[in-house]
Amino acid sequence: MPVRRPFRLLASALSAALLLSGCGVLADTGDREQERTLDVWLMRGSLSEELTEAAVRDFERRNPGVEVEVTVQDWPGIDRKVTAALDSDDAPDVIEVGNTQVAQYVEAGGVSDLTIRVFDLGGDHWVPGLEEPGKIDGYQYGVPFYAANRVVVYRKDLFEQAGITKPPATREEWIEVTSRLNRSGRQGIYLPGQNWYVLAGFVWDEGGDLAVERSGRWAGTLDTPEALRGMEFYKELQSHGRGPVDSDESKPEQREFFAGNEIAQIIDVPGAAELIVEKNPALAGKLGFFPIPGKDAKEPGAVFTGGSVLIIPERAAEPAAAYSFVKLLTGEKWQRKLARTMSVVPNSTELADALKDDPGAAAMAEGARNGRATPNSPRWGRLEADNPIKKYQTEVLRGADPKTAAREASRRITAILSGRG
Repeated sequence: MPVRRPFRLLASALSAALLLSGCGVLADTGDREQERTLDVWLMRGSLSEELTEAAVRDFERRNPGVEVEVTVQDWPGIDRKVTAALDSDDAPDVIEVGNTQVAQYVEAGGVSDLTIRVFDLGGDHWVPGLEEPGKIDGYQYGVPFYAANRVVVYRKDLFEQAGITKPPATREEWIEVTSRLNRSGRQGIYLPGQNWYVLAGFVWDEGGDLAVERSGRWAGTLDTPEALRGMEFYKELQSHGRGPVDSDESKPEQREFFAGNEIAQIIDVPGAAELIVEKNPALAGKLGFFPIPGKDAKEPGAVFTGGSVLIIPERAAEPAAAYSFVKLLTGEKWQRKLARTMSVVPNSTELADALKDDPGAAAMAEGARNGRATPNSPRWGRLEADNPIKKYQTEVLRGADPKTAAREASRRITAILSGRG
């Protein structure tokens, strides 16, 4: 159901002459008699109703005579809905989209290029995993909104029983600790064989990637030496538990499985802890968090960064107002409120302190320093629908030659991303 709030803005072009330096404030054009509506699409779950209403009130106070209509959208089917809206003469003024969806919308057409606004929006400190997917061919279309990434959720009591006094800081320590935790009747870690998001982080740590673009063409790169080393580490870590090699974290649902078994660690978002405790209240107070370790203690391991960005359609009726609203929501004041209220990572690496009182979110923010996004291909969504990376992982964990399996997976990735798959 749409959530509608009154909010009035003045019509004007998206130009520096009409924008003030203050956060989320429109310049006064003197035309207050013509009241118009700013149409904003936000995704369900991104902001609470209370937070949305508070942000609207703030914008209304800063911009008298403005009417904003906020519509809450659902994720299923949103790609088709956004593509249609961008091609229409009745596009919303601001749209929240997934950070990995920007490329497909830019390819379809109708998204405003905001490159010249990056400095004004604080882009010098944007979280990499949000900034990179919002940038296509060097031009910035998506403005980072918020991020979320995986951390290690662990049983503090099992760590203590094994004599482990602090979480590991490097991948080498992580393997050693996980090996000690893996004993009869207990798993050192539950890592399903097809958790490709986790694999991607290990590949990035080694300097590799899942796919790269060369001269406008995408090619799979799981068969490079760097990517193969990432898979080798995944195999080693996965061996210190009994995660199924032929399924992902949803089969069985790893949070439920963790709640009902003696498992020392899983890799998940911090919010998983709340769901685990709901399933097993005896674990209340026994769960801790740490960033996925990197190869060096000075930097956390690379992680896939999920989250949202805000875009402004080229056909927005109120482009200046849209920019002002985007600037308000992505500025420091509302980023801090969003982080503290929704336990997400703010869009700036300078604002990680906003989560210091939330251990899970703080670990997530630390990991976001080395966050990455999936290859910025407009066809990446098609690849995830029939993911050859998962099949590759299972084959290697079952004993197949990694190089041979990686070559076939890379060939399949190339075919899908080139439109031949």
